[in-house]
Amino acid sequence: MLGRRDSPTASLSAANNNIPSPSSTLSTLISSFQGHGLSTKDLVALSGAHTIGQSRCAFFRTRIYNETNINAAFATSVKANCPSAGGDNNLSPLDVVTPTTFDNQYYANLKIQKGLLHSDQQLLNGGSTDSQVTAYSTNQNSFFRDFAAAMVKMGNISPLTGTSGQIRKNCRKSN
Repeated sequence: MLGRRDSPTASLSAANNNIPSPSSTLSTLISSFQGHGLSTKDLVALSGAHTIGQSRCAFFRTRIYNETNINAAFATSVKANCPSAGGDNNLSPLDVVTPTTFDNQYYANLKIQKGLLHSDQQLLNGGSTDSQVTAYSTNQNSFFRDFAAAMVKMGNISPLTGTSGQIRKNCRKSN
């Protein structure tokens, strides 16, 4: 069987310690990625994975109710599914335009302040990553190329080898 070896069990504490919080600042994101041997370019490219998927209201409530670097109409539309109290498990797509398509729309959304997570909008908020976000928003092939390279780089972080771990037949569960 071919594939990457994974742990047969999941670790909530490892995930919480190794994956940046959705409330992270740009400097925290950069430091976290650098701590794993990934560059700022890798950070911006890998963040593009947020072009698909959803997030729980609990992770973006503060952003839509309290932040000012957010498109007002977007915030209002998301509030319909994420009340100021309760509804923590209600889901909203990370990319409201093409939520099930892997494309560069995530970056176009950031340009018009429609990043759902605080950490997403930090990538285009007057900082060092603004130009890369802008470039990806208009050049999907560049995003695809850099995303693929960053995924390979990330996949090589502390891989399990030999008899450690398992190559899963179904990625959602251990064999």
